Amino acid sequence: MSSVGIVLVSHSDRLAAGLRDLVRELIGDKAPVAVAGGADDGGIGTSYDLILFAIGEADQGRGIVVIPDIGSAVLTVRTIQEDHPRDDVVLVDTPFVEGAVSAAVTAASGADLAAVVTAGEEARYTAKF
Repeated sequence: MSSVGIVLVSHSDRLAAGLRDLVRELIGDKAPVAVAGGADDGGIGTSYDLILFAIGEADQGRGIVVIPDIGSAVLTVRTIQEDHPRDDVVLVDTPFVEGAVSAAVTAASGADLAAVVTAGEEARYTAKF
């Protein structure tokens, strides 16, 4: 069964990979989670090509939720959206960790793209204590 894909975009490969590990610990392989972390040279930054590859890697035909960490990650995803417009690739404004977990758990339940986007967005308002 296919599900909505999640793409985690971070300036740090280690941060993105660590968050993917956390998410996979929670949902197993019930939803695809791809990462685009760091610059092309392996340093801190963002990479247009890595993000585009991660979108393709997470795509199972039900849409993609892209969750960026900060600054240029957002700008790079927006550039990709302009260059490769797709209604089913949605950039979500949410806290990186909380939004990723919420979106991924919702995607793993079989929810549609709109529900996964909403779950990611609503993570912004969930109190930690």
